[in-house]
Amino acid sequence: MALSFETFDTLFDHGFDTVIDVRSPAEFAEDHVPGAINLPVLDNDERARVGTMYKQISPFQARKIGAALVFRNAASHIENHLSHHDGRWRPLVYCWRGGQRSGSFAWMLREIGWRSDTIEGGYRSFRRLVSKALYETPLPVRLVQLGGYTGTAKTELLHRIAARGVQVLDLEDLARHRGSLLGARPEGQPSQKAFETALASQLNRFDAARPVIVEAESSKIGQINLPPSLWDAMKQAHWIEISAPLAARAHYLRDTYEDVLTDTDGLRDKLEPLRFHRGHALVDHWNALIDAQDQLALCASLADQHYDPAYRRSMRAVAPRFLAKLEADSLAPQNLDKLADQIAETLHSNDSVASASVI
Repeated sequence: MALSFETFDTLFDHGFDTVIDVRSPAEFAEDHVPGAINLPVLDNDERARVGTMYKQISPFQARKIGAALVFRNAASHIENHLSHHDGRWRPLVYCWRGGQRSGSFAWMLREIGWRSDTIEGGYRSFRRLVSKALYETPLPVRLVQLGGYTGTAKTELLHRIAARGVQVLDLEDLARHRGSLLGARPEGQPSQKAFETALASQLNRFDAARPVIVEAESSKIGQINLPPSLWDAMKQAHWIEISAPLAARAHYLRDTYEDVLTDTDGLRDKLEPLRFHRGHALVDHWNALIDAQDQLALCASLADQHYDPAYRRSMRAVAPRFLAKLEADSLAPQNLDKLADQIAETLHSNDSVASASVI
């Protein structure tokens, strides 16, 4: 009998040795249960072929061809990927909706002698848990936003804060994007569903009694939209703001965005749309700095004339409540360690962030 999971806790504490996603590689790539491996019983082309046959010829013909493909592929997986498991191995299998693909594979595994089971409702039931957590219920943790002008090393500070025992939610890492005009990463972003799965999984691991610090972001990181419960919690959160001189931020941006700055053609393409917002003269000035290979001056100008005005405008709209405003003369490693200590102390000194005094 298929297993039903009503909460993330019960799903993640399933007790099985391996979770197997038997959907096609394309389905798996879009999103999957965390920790699952992909052993497709129909590949992308086979799934499309069976689906077309189901609609255009007959369900019976589709099931007949599909069954042959499913058992052939399942046999190959058993022979090539699963043969090393002994009789004590317990796999949990799922497909799109807990139907024939997972049922057939789990049956075959049980016939061999392994104690396999399936997820009732398949991936769709898991997806409902994610949607419920992010779209239907308030966030179960208290957030504190880490704000500051672009180039104040906020993302790097998150890593140092986490090393000091503070709960950290790194949205840019989950979204695989650095959260700015130049923030795209070579590997690209996950799907919206995969981001939400990673986010819900991370939130589920937090201790609700302790605050969680998150970098201040807009409601969209690259092409990823922040779910309503997260965005609402961020808007209600207290802030800790970091400041540093423009020269220090320019040096930090130059080092952090070296990959973007050295791709001059790509950099020009990213800056071109700003003609509408910042004017032709300024974008022409940036292009001249690119031609001169003056990366430091370019970073200083981008910060001063593009990012900083946008940050000031957003701050007027948000009107945040500050727990602390911390300043650094430079963003050298020792200064970042000092800032991380101050942030951790600010959080630890407040028994309840929600009732902390506001600057």
